[in-house]
Formats: sequence, structure tokens, C-alpha cells
Amino acid sequence: MKIIILGAGQVGANLAESLVAENNDITVIDLDAARLALLQDRFDLRTVRGHAAHPSVLKQAGAEDADMLVAVTQSDETNLVACRIASTLFNVPTRIARIRSNDFLGQEAGFLAEHFGVNDVISPEEEVTETLRRLIEHPEALQVLDFADGKVRLVAVRAYHGGPLVGHELQDIKRHMPNLECRIPAIYRLDRGIVPEGITVIEPGDEVFFLARKQDIPSVMRELRRMERPVKKVMIAGGGNIGRRLAARIERNYDVKVIDHNKAVSSLLAEQLHHTLVLQGDATDEELLEQENIAAMDVFCALTNDDEDNIMSALLAKRMGAHRVIALINRSAYVDLVQGGDIDIAISPAQATVGPLLSKIRRGDMVAVHSLRRGAAEVLEVAVHGDAKTSRVVGRRIEEIDLPEGATIAAIIRNNDVIIAHHDTLIEAEDHLILFVLNKRIIPKVEKLLQVGFGFF
Repeated sequence: MKIIILGAGQVGANLAESLVAENNDITVIDLDAARLALLQDRFDLRTVRGHAAHPSVLKQAGAEDADMLVAVTQSDETNLVACRIASTLFNVPTRIARIRSNDFLGQEAGFLAEHFGVNDVISPEEEVTETLRRLIEHPEALQVLDFADGKVRLVAVRAYHGGPLVGHELQDIKRHMPNLECRIPAIYRLDRGIVPEGITVIEPGDEVFFLARKQDIPSVMRELRRMERPVKKVMIAGGGNIGRRLAARIERNYDVKVIDHNKAVSSLLAEQLHHTLVLQGDATDEELLEQENIAAMDVFCALTNDDEDNIMSALLAKRMGAHRVIALINRSAYVDLVQGGDIDIAISPAQATVGPLLSKIRRGDMVAVHSLRRGAAEVLEVAVHGDAKTSRVVGRRIEEIDLPEGATIAAIIRNNDVIIAHHDTLIEAEDHLILFVLNKRIIPKVEKLLQVGFGFF
């Protein structure tokens, strides 16, 4: 697929990296020559220096025969104008815009498509805000993903000594919880992926991915690790787009404090947030954190625009007694360095944005794609069509499907009902399958398996 990416910042660069790995023809446009040179040195792609919304620049980038344009510059206005030009002048089939402002996001359905030619909107800030909200809701989790409009959740947890199932085989889950269904599609042990079987034993330190109905998640988590105290107090460092959104979303359910060094931003936050204590100050100020009783905080979220500040404030908060700390990290190289040490979770906005885009370029009727393990693995929600003659999946039981090694069907959504998958579960037309793919290199095989043909008999 020929894809043009507008913007070579953190989001654009990470998208380029992921899409190049998918064997796409990528061209990146940006005004910053140094950023473009860095990308060209690292990846097999083209670059064009120029303004992303200028027709001549888009033409130079090959917009006349492009399949997709992804506008992820820092400016909403530039992204919208570029999509409009791509639609009217070059007839680019798919046009995706990054939108940050709630003024645009809050418009009625169809407004951006009608007036700016935008097929789909991506918002890293919104993706990260929802990720943070779910992690606060499930403080024991490393990652929480929703499928089927929130009916099903995939949760990653670290197995610890003391969990009822730790040291036992997976088939014991049914004996522990006879009235509850869940599926464990993958386990990561010492960073190596394992497709578990019934006799697989969960060991302390394993990163366990399990999928269950939303209401069953707490019960399953209790089997895998010690349950932590419920979250009551949350401190947020940084009152920018993400910090403000998160505070507004959780302030009615938790005791929330926000710290921002900018006086004007702090004043605006105090006006907009009605149940949040807003403080002006530096989140790396040890005296301020002590005054605000950081040791009593259940969750500390470092969400400023500066990676180093986020790392330092999160480390300081942890050392001073905050129970769980989360840091927003833009540079992907930093994420692997800090996560799992004193910083409990590191979140990459760019990585959170990759999934919605991948769902647009995958072959097959992809409903949702989530990238896991810094892009190494994926979870797909895909609708299947056809019948037993035209599909390799429909009309077959799971044990009869020739799934590539490393791919697992974990659940099925049928007519809004959730079916936890078993070996003898029959796949029907129009089912939505939740597939866990341990290594994204087998994605082409999965796509081929799901394609509808003219007949296989």
C-alpha cells in the first residue's frame, strides 16, 4: 500500500517505523530536514521537505496515486486542510487526520468528513487518556484493552508469589472458578512468548495475558496475583491535553490532584475542573510532593511534555512512597529502559496510535487492532464472512482451523453475545473473532486465512 505520512515528529516517526515493517511504500513530509534525514537513515522510505498542506508538496510526494494519507502534524488545521486537498485535488481513497482539539472532536458525526474529507480521526491524547483510565480502574494490570464496545477485556498482569494459580497448571482455572470463563492466549516469560496449553504452569514473574467478559476481570485477576488496595487518590503531574482530559474523566470517582508549573495553565485548569485540586509548582520538587502527601497516593501519573521530567518525577514519587507510578514516555527507546523497574508502567502515545491505523491497512474486515509488547505482538478483532465453501474459517470448529503457529482465537462475539473460545467452538458467518498474534511476522498468514475466496473445494 502506498501511504503518505504528514509530520515526522514522535507520532509520525513511530507510524513510519511500524508501516515500513508491514512492507508498505511510505513517504514522509515535514519541514524539518534533520528529522527527515534521520528517518531516511533508519528506514526504507522516501521523504519530502515542505509544508504538508501545500498541493505542490503533496504532488511531489506522490499523492496522485497514493492509497492513504495520514496527517499527524502538530497542527489540527494543517491536518484538516491536507485531508481536504488530498480528497478534492488528488482523490486519495483513505484520509486520516490526527485531531487534538475538543472543538473539532466535539462536532456532530459527519462534520469532518463532509467539510474536510476526513475518513477517520486518530487522537493520541484520547487513546492515552483512555489507557490511563483503565489502568487506574485496574491497578494490578500492566495493560488493559477493550473489545466489542467494552464487553470483552484483554488484561496483562504480572504473576506473583501468593496468587492461587501461580505454580499451578492453567487447566486448574476451571476447578478454581467453575462458573467463570476466561482464556489465556499468551504468556511472556523472560520476554519470550509462549502459546499456553492446559498443562502450562504459571510461574512467578510471568506476564500473563487473559481475556474475559468485563464483569469477570476482577475475579480472574485475584487468581493470578495479590489484589492491591482500591485506588482512591490520584496525583497527576502535568496539566496539558492528556493531564486535563484524565482529571476531567476521573475526578468524580477519585480524589484527584493536578500539578502544573505554568501559572496560566493552572488557573485555566482550576476553572475547568470542578472536583480536582489544582496546584502550581514543579512535580520534581521534593518539598511540594511531601506537602501534598505523596506517600498517600495510590497512583501518580507523570504526564508532562518532557520525557526526562516525567521519568524523574515518577522515580521521585515512587521513592517518596507513591504506591504505583505511571510515566508518559514519547521516545520509544526510553520505554524499554524504564518500565518494570521503579516505574511501574511507561506509556508511549505513538504506540497507542498505531493500532487504529493498522486496522485500516490490514487485509480483511478488521474491526480493531491493538499493538502489544512495543509492536512485537498484536490482538485483532476481525469479522469473518462467507460460508464453508468460500472461507477457511466459517463453518469449522476451532480445532479444525489451520491457524499459524503463534496465533490463537481467544473469544467470539456473536450477535452482541460473548463466547469464550474452546477447541470445539463452531465459527459462524459474521462472527467477530478476537485473535492474539504472538509475533506480528505471521500477520500475513492470518490475513490469508481469513480471506474469502471463490471456493476451496
